[in-house]
Amino acid sequence: MPSDHPLDRYDPPGGSPARGARALTLVIVLAALVPLCFAGWLGWHALAADGRSHPVTAAAPDGRTASPRPTASSAASSAASTAASPAAGTAAGTSASAAAPGGSAPAAAPKAAALPLTGKVVVIDPGHNPDNYLHPDQVNALVQVGNGSKACDTTGTETDAGYPEADFTLDVARRVRTVLQAEGATVVFTQDGNLPWGPCVTQRAEIGNAAHADAALSIHGDGAGADDHGFHVILPAVVVGGGADTRPIVGPSRTLGLDLRSAFHTATGEPFASYVNQGTGLDVRSDLGGLNLSTVPKVFIECGNMRNATDAGRMTSAAWRQLAAQGIASGLRAFLLHQN
Repeated sequence: MPSDHPLDRYDPPGGSPARGARALTLVIVLAALVPLCFAGWLGWHALAADGRSHPVTAAAPDGRTASPRPTASSAASSAASTAASPAAGTAAGTSASAAAPGGSAPAAAPKAAALPLTGKVVVIDPGHNPDNYLHPDQVNALVQVGNGSKACDTTGTETDAGYPEADFTLDVARRVRTVLQAEGATVVFTQDGNLPWGPCVTQRAEIGNAAHADAALSIHGDGAGADDHGFHVILPAVVVGGGADTRPIVGPSRTLGLDLRSAFHTATGEPFASYVNQGTGLDVRSDLGGLNLSTVPKVFIECGNMRNATDAGRMTSAAWRQLAAQGIASGLRAFLLHQN
């Protein structure tokens, strides 16, 4: 009959009471350790789950120590640091690129080439004003032009069919502006159809001076005899006195005039004026306030004779006015690109 004593269940047959007591003690110790180990395992996982545990590094396949996987909180902290310091983010991106296979950093994006006339300032003076005729007192008032006095402005001429010079000059000027701006130039107008009259010739010169223009140009159409035809460029004469001193600009203005004469003739096919300075296409004058008072290189261009039927037919054509604008822009470009 089996014994009811607990020790009898752990002693082998013939075992001693002392040995049975030792076995019982071992069982009791093991029974106490198991719950403690299990509790420790649960606590470790709880800490790891909320990111408070220290990340464990593991050995990489090649024997190096692998970096620990970032926790959610460490990733957020890294992103905030990069956002707060763009320079650091850029540096980090550069380092990552340099560590790419091959060891070469990505090529920098090429810079856009500067437009040819970037930094150049051109003042365009569309001759007269479409509404000058409505303000005779203002435009007829005398102003000082250095070596004398002249009317503040005039109404300009027109074709026999009534196409006004002021409309022609403003249209061509706007077309020139479009071409020059596309090449990077800064273009300033003396008036853009936004003034009730004028401005006076003295103000037209001052606008170019105040802009520190690299070149200034006044656009006109002539009103000569019906048999006269062709275009010409007007250059400043030497005028000193009455606040005027054209000596510094006479030389560069002549260069501007020669460039303009050549380019305009090539673009339009218009001949040199048959009635001015023996057909040379150039004239030198000392009576124009817009030239006398200028301190920057400046010329006038008479694009044709609006009283001549052939010239008038060209000047009233939008297609020809576009050619005229391209010729003027080409002449200005040639001058500007060869200036220091």
